Amino acid sequence: MLWNVDLTLVDVAIVTRDAYAEAFRLVTGRPLVKLVPPHGRPDSEIVFETLAVNGIVAEDDHLPRFLSALATAFADRRGRLAKEGRMMAGAKDALKAVSRLDGVVQTVLTGTIRANAVHKLKAFGLDRYVDFSLGGYGEEVYPKATLLQVAQSRAKQRLGTPFTAANTVVIGDSTRDAQAARIGGAGMIGVASGRSMASELREAGADIVLPDLSSASEVVAAVTALTSRMDRAAH
Repeated sequence: MLWNVDLTLVDVAIVTRDAYAEAFRLVTGRPLVKLVPPHGRPDSEIVFETLAVNGIVAEDDHLPRFLSALATAFADRRGRLAKEGRMMAGAKDALKAVSRLDGVVQTVLTGTIRANAVHKLKAFGLDRYVDFSLGGYGEEVYPKATLLQVAQSRAKQRLGTPFTAANTVVIGDSTRDAQAARIGGAGMIGVASGRSMASELREAGADIVLPDLSSASEVVAAVTALTSRMDRAAH
């Protein structure tokens, strides 16, 4: 199981924007005027587009410097996450319920860099359900579909089991999550808790769409139905 983080499990947009502003100032020496909206983009893509819309010509060292500064700025603000952010409805119960399913390992497929993904989930006590070593993250400069396959490869190396469309499920709130699952090879549960409507998630390729995570039993039923269907297809 690969969970998206922002607007699927947590919403910490205010702190994220402040960290980006600090990182931008440290790297460019200028104040941040406009931050590109995430819309499912990885941090690596947001950095390049944000530099461009603020009139900065990207150089070779901009991305590693910016991501390093972003990690530091976010860590400095981690105490604000639970106060100024929120856990999405039902997120903890959904993670807990899915963790009880036989043979399931939960990790993340997120545009957030790894250090910040850990802080985001830890602030709300969600980190205990996730194996961060198996995930895919925003500092890895891959399209999200390729990042999904990278995460599958990591899981195979660690767990000794091949992970394909027959036994991989992505849960996310954006059309980019749905597209990545379809192209990369995974079942997709769309959650209409972010900026993408249910109809958009279906059109992008989500197999099942839920309004949110507030019903843990519905999440478990969706995971079970989808993996059972994929098992039948594999045979």
